[in-house]
Amino acid sequence: MKFIELVLQNFGPYSGKQVINLDTNIDSKNSHPIILLGGMNGDGKTTLMDAIRLALYGHRANCSTRKSLNYSDFLNQCVNSKANPVEKTRIELLFEHIENNQPIKYRIVRTWDKNPKDGKDNLGILELIPNRNEYWLREELVNTWDDYIENILPLGISNLFLFDGEQVKELADQETPPAVVFEAIRSLLGLELAERLAVDIDILANRKRKELANDKDLVNLEVIENKIQTKQAEYDNTNNQIKIFKQNLKEAEKEEQEAFDKFASEGGKIASEYKQLENQKKQKIDEVEQARQGMCDLAANVLPLSLIENLLTQAQTQAEKEFRIQQAQVAREILVERDKRLLKWIAEAGFVAEQQDKIKQFLEQDEETLRANFLQPEASWLLADADTLTQLGNLLYYLQNSKNVAKQQIKILLNKETEIEALERQLQTAASPEEYQKLADALKNAQDKVIKIKTEIEIAQRRCNELEIEIKQIKKDLQAYTTENIKRKDKQHIITSAARVQQTLKIFREKLTLRKLNKLEIEVTECFRYLLHKSDLVHRIAIDTHTFSLSLYDLQGKQVPKHRLSAGEKQLLAIAFLWGLARISGHNLPVAIDTPLGRLDSSHRNNLVERYFPSASHQVILLSTDTEIGKKEVQSLRKNEAIAREYLLKYDSSTRQTTIKPGYFW
Repeated sequence: MKFIELVLQNFGPYSGKQVINLDTNIDSKNSHPIILLGGMNGDGKTTLMDAIRLALYGHRANCSTRKSLNYSDFLNQCVNSKANPVEKTRIELLFEHIENNQPIKYRIVRTWDKNPKDGKDNLGILELIPNRNEYWLREELVNTWDDYIENILPLGISNLFLFDGEQVKELADQETPPAVVFEAIRSLLGLELAERLAVDIDILANRKRKELANDKDLVNLEVIENKIQTKQAEYDNTNNQIKIFKQNLKEAEKEEQEAFDKFASEGGKIASEYKQLENQKKQKIDEVEQARQGMCDLAANVLPLSLIENLLTQAQTQAEKEFRIQQAQVAREILVERDKRLLKWIAEAGFVAEQQDKIKQFLEQDEETLRANFLQPEASWLLADADTLTQLGNLLYYLQNSKNVAKQQIKILLNKETEIEALERQLQTAASPEEYQKLADALKNAQDKVIKIKTEIEIAQRRCNELEIEIKQIKKDLQAYTTENIKRKDKQHIITSAARVQQTLKIFREKLTLRKLNKLEIEVTECFRYLLHKSDLVHRIAIDTHTFSLSLYDLQGKQVPKHRLSAGEKQLLAIAFLWGLARISGHNLPVAIDTPLGRLDSSHRNNLVERYFPSASHQVILLSTDTEIGKKEVQSLRKNEAIAREYLLKYDSSTRQTTIKPGYFW
């Protein structure tokens, strides 16, 4: 099997349609095994691994980001955040394998919308027609794809070929293999088939126990079985009644709603609330009367003066003007007296006559100026004093307040009258006593019907629960009866033979395990010594038949404690374990590794780059950061002509999207 092309459309961080050519063929004659994809952490390398798994296995895929999500939520999570809502999310994987001694190419196509209908994707399997570059749909494969892919790349061993650095780290750190590797080993050893056979033999033995029971045993057994059937039939019948009751309940609730709507629309509801509406109306009328009394109180005070408000304002203006003139006249008289005293003092002080004339002339001009500015020619007619002005100002202030209060009272009156009119309309639409009684009776009958059906459902449900308990007890009695009364028949021929077969199967599983584990031990030892630069450190690797844990031995046969290995050597051991498992699987499959170099030092890293990657498979897909397969390592792989194609995952943090570009970091 070989992957040829991976197409992503709006999947994860990959926006739009992006195509990755995974073909290892350089030309018609030459091919290189490695497809190298570079990207920083978080750029989408693991998403590519998930895309391959998802394309192959669909809802069964063990994708890294799925965790406990159901398939529908996982598909929804995989939709690109920037995707056009009308565009589908799409994954395509084109691969080639040998079928009937002939190469054949299939394109797996999975598409789905955001919030996929029925929680599923749409699967299409297309076969490439040789020499025509055209595809035709293989509908029979769409329906049986899970079984078909199990014959090519079984899900149980897929983690031996599609794995990441975390899986290698977990395998390196633990004494026993993690669950995914443990199950892969069991699948490779063929233990699942033997265990399934053991279960089938148990079923056969139980059937024969019943056949070999004596007549009394059979009669008692049949009585118990008939009792179970009777109770089960009653349980099924009660369940069916519950379904019918629930359907009737829906119809009754619909009738109840219709009766209530009719009760409300035809005035029944208003009639039932008639007294309350009357009280509301009376309250509104009282509020209107209070507002009107407030208006009367205002009319008995200063409010009528609003009719002559303009005259009052003019009188206030004229009084203020006359008051200022009076004050100016008083001031002028004071100044005249002051000027006389000043001139008298100047004369007595001995000022020269010319200076006295100039001062006198200045004072006369100043007096004339004051007279021109403050004394108006018009005559005063109001003759208001300061107290009168104050009273007039207060009157205008209270008048303005009274006007504002009057406006508010008028607004309140209008609102209350509107509310009274609405209440009167409601009272007018109320049904007559006879009609009201009919509507109320119809509503009560509908409500009683709903209550009755709910009671029937509750009684039936309670009976179902009782029957469940009774059936469980009878089955428990049947099991006890079988154990106590058929046990004495267990030593007869068929049961004894079944027990011998089970023992034989146990021995078979043990020998099968030993045989295949011996081969696996040789492969893992060979792979580890090939990858390890300390060739004298480990001579043999043993695998426990129960836990599949690894034990290391040196040339003298002494066990090498695992803690003596460095972190890098432990990781090489884990990779050797996976490599050995892949080699004995009998499947010629591609290998894809995410974050492959982990904690390796430069020496171990070189061994892995030069020895493992080019030899791990006919096709090796590496997803690496710039600190794993660095400049030195990629130059070494290029020099050895191991790389067929190189790609770089470019992540744009501003748009949170990844684009696939040709080339590598260097």
